[in-house]
Amino acid sequence: MTDKEFTAVLTPNRSLGPRGFLILMGLICGISFIAGVFFFTLGAWPVVGFFGLDVALIYGAFKLNYRAGNMQEIIEINGEVLKITRIDPKGRSKNWQFNRYWVRVDHFVDRDEDYINHPLILTSHGRSLEIASFLSRDEKDEFSCVLRDALKAQ
Repeated sequence: MTDKEFTAVLTPNRSLGPRGFLILMGLICGISFIAGVFFFTLGAWPVVGFFGLDVALIYGAFKLNYRAGNMQEIIEINGEVLKITRIDPKGRSKNWQFNRYWVRVDHFVDRDEDYINHPLILTSHGRSLEIASFLSRDEKDEFSCVLRDALKAQ
């Protein structure tokens, strides 16, 4: 019996790159500045501060989102062990291990378009762990098939 090794590194998708972020923030700043000047000329000068606050809040929300994008899940199969390492945005890691021959990959797929969360869960001996929570439904479908195949490979 030969042991096949398998490694997958899962990361959240970020569709807006750094250049796009700068362009978007530039547009938001420009629109807020123009609107602020307009209200200032009308005598509603306190409104200018709220436009600045809006820009700061949007910037902060994007930065938090990008920080959350640093999360990783590393799924490895070595011999009889399936190891999952989750690295949070602050760089802290947490590990789980399952016996590859006893673990079950459950992917609860409800094709109802209104149902957004389709969890991908590893289950073994009464323990369960949701993985790949940040992937889209189609990515979870594909990864669950790949992981099942890797677990069966011997």
